[in-house]
Amino acid sequence: MKAAIFTILAFFALSAQAHFRLLYPEPRGPFVGDREPLFCGGYDTVTTNRTTFPLSNGFFRIRQGHADWAGSVVISVAPNPSTFDDFTTGGQNQFARLWANESKSGNFCIPLDLSSTGVAGVTDGANVTIQIVITGGDGNLYQCADLTLSSNFTVPADLQATCVNQTVADDHSSHGSNSTNSTTGGSTAGSGSLGNVEQRPLIAALAVGVFGALLGLL
Repeated sequence: MKAAIFTILAFFALSAQAHFRLLYPEPRGPFVGDREPLFCGGYDTVTTNRTTFPLSNGFFRIRQGHADWAGSVVISVAPNPSTFDDFTTGGQNQFARLWANESKSGNFCIPLDLSSTGVAGVTDGANVTIQIVITGGDGNLYQCADLTLSSNFTVPADLQATCVNQTVADDHSSHGSNSTNSTTGGSTAGSGSLGNVEQRPLIAALAVGVFGALLGLL
């Protein structure tokens, strides 16, 4: 059974060629492309230098190299989340942002209001970890950020200034881009969208859930 699971995981790991990078908040460790199909991008130990992050009206930024992709954000309140199970409760994912689609690659700034997740323990002063999950038809990719939440914290102006979407028209090999307005704030967890992107088809979300479940069996 485990041999079959490893075969499936190896297939996904080899096929995940269009990577993404978490630009803000600070990820758990340096980006390593070959390890991005693994839990938290290959980092299973919490960082000692957590990022202070607003409890309300926050955002995260990614650079995504795959056209026609989907993403979500799950959250854990465990002191040192080291497995996919740490991001679930009662066998269900603890979503901070639901699955959603986007047809273009590029740079994306996506609202993240953690105060509205409804997850117990996501409160002012709490230490939490978010895991960004991206799939573009060639397997799942993961990046984590360890945070300390603050109801009084405001993202510095220089970081807010970087919060724009820059999409590439065709695919990750294209060079043209189209910038849109800042997307900070104005959207709540559970709304079914990441910024202005559309709700992800259920069948694709189920496929990603199966992959995560297989990893959890190891």
